[in-house]
Amino acid sequence: MRESCVQIGLKRQAGRLAVAMAIGVLLAAAPVAMAAEGNCATNPHNRALDYWLGDWSVHGPGAAPTAGSRVSLALDGCVVVESWDGGRGHRGENVLAYSVDDKSWHGLFADNEGRVHVFVDGRVDEGSAVFSAPSRGPNGETILNRVEINCLGTDRVEQVWKKSTDNGVTWSIEFHGEYFRKKTD
Repeated sequence: MRESCVQIGLKRQAGRLAVAMAIGVLLAAAPVAMAAEGNCATNPHNRALDYWLGDWSVHGPGAAPTAGSRVSLALDGCVVVESWDGGRGHRGENVLAYSVDDKSWHGLFADNEGRVHVFVDGRVDEGSAVFSAPSRGPNGETILNRVEINCLGTDRVEQVWKKSTDNGVTWSIEFHGEYFRKKTD
């Protein structure tokens, strides 16, 4: 039976929680108090993208793998970082984080061709994430961007990037990547 995306995240969270609890015991005598929500290792909001962590082969639907991705945590588990290589020299970094201040997700996507997209409207639910924001096209026109990251099982995730040039009336798919977890030996 295939594990659900929630079960995958819970298993990973349980391991980090055990480590965090051990550290917490050691720090219990320290005079510094930290708000529970500010502890990224145990905050369920920060852990909502754990299903995406790992090393991935990436390709278009039904195609052979042509790209790779590594998704990891940074800054004490507060930031999700995707380092990707799309092949033919095209590389990038995507940085996503949950803000305890405004209770929402934010993201910054940048590549080595000078493209930068800032996402200020992120929503992460059980096994799926949606990040959206406007950007400017080469002629100054407004383009709406929507990136979806969906857990499709223990070893499979998809990312779909859609763009709209007519204020969301119609959308075109700019990228549809199927992520398959690389097998470890």
